[in-house]
Amino acid sequence: MSRLEPEQLERYKRHLLLDGVGVVGQEKLLASSVLLIGAGGLGSPAALYLAAAGVGRIGIADFDLVDASNLQRQVLYRTRDVGQPKVSVAAERLRELNPDVDVREHRLKLEAANAREILAGYDVVLDGTDTFPSRYLTSDLCVWLGKPLVYGSVMRFEGQVAVFDARRGPCYRCLFAEPPPPDLAPNCAEAGVLGVLPGVIGMLQATEVLKLLLGAGEPLIGRLLVYDALAMEFRRFRIPKDPACAVCGESPTITAPIDYAAFCASRGDGAAEDAIPELAPSALRERLAAGDELLLLDVREPFEAEQARIPGARLIPLGSLEASLAELESWRERPVVIHCKSGGRSRRACQLLRSKGFRNVENLAGGIEAWAVSVDPKLTRG
Repeated sequence: MSRLEPEQLERYKRHLLLDGVGVVGQEKLLASSVLLIGAGGLGSPAALYLAAAGVGRIGIADFDLVDASNLQRQVLYRTRDVGQPKVSVAAERLRELNPDVDVREHRLKLEAANAREILAGYDVVLDGTDTFPSRYLTSDLCVWLGKPLVYGSVMRFEGQVAVFDARRGPCYRCLFAEPPPPDLAPNCAEAGVLGVLPGVIGMLQATEVLKLLLGAGEPLIGRLLVYDALAMEFRRFRIPKDPACAVCGESPTITAPIDYAAFCASRGDGAAEDAIPELAPSALRERLAAGDELLLLDVREPFEAEQARIPGARLIPLGSLEASLAELESWRERPVVIHCKSGGRSRRACQLLRSKGFRNVENLAGGIEAWAVSVDPKLTRG
């Protein structure tokens, strides 16, 4: 016998018709819980659809106030909400949308001191943040707590979605072992974002959450879905589990929360990085055209190289570079030019090679992004 009330049978009628949901599935959703970390561009559409679907308990963790600049994409809020706490406004909207949903307000900044207790109370975590310290903290805790994490990110005209569950696949650190330097990792406030893009990505995240809660379909575990709004194109890439991952690997070296702000800030420029010679894309083009003998080294991840490559570049991801030094021994005294997407990882690769005795190492200024702008405009941005 169904435990759904007559009003619920009417509200969720379209779910009850689906073989993959039905009464049993709807009861699962009503008994489930999801924590949304961030109630902004990604959290807004995800929250609306999860509440509409009847997820029984939705937690919202956000410490920010509604700003006028949010209204271009954060569809939970209205002009009259400017200046109000996001969690309060969001909770009110969700309760109005579906009285079945128990909305929990966490008006705070998620930090190592409070995150474990909050995350522990939910079945699935949805990451709607736009800062690297929050992403690493959330991912690490989900590994330690055995929680699936539905990741999303947006920038300009492109978004990404993945499901990280270290029990069945990789974690966030397997994809991004280290954050880029702060100056090379702008957020939406610095780089801009097409207003509808977070809606697309947030709804994809909500879809993955529902699949996890229902046990339906194939979640994006071990796969990264990349959406290019300008090309209206989706691409999907495999994410291997890294046996050397510092958190979910075979011999983890990080087993408790760290100072994530310091960890991410430490990737910024320093005296050693300042000493790395920078090579302009136009200068590299001239050297390649002249037939100069040099090693062009790409330290991005394989899925990035699948999207765009500079002809002749040799791919060795930054995380594998130190273990691959023997392959580069013949270049110890010869010119090496290293590039990544925008210059951050390649600077660290330059530092690594210089510390190992490679004397003629240069960083491609601006990475493949700058190359596409000034040398090869037809190249798909990597």
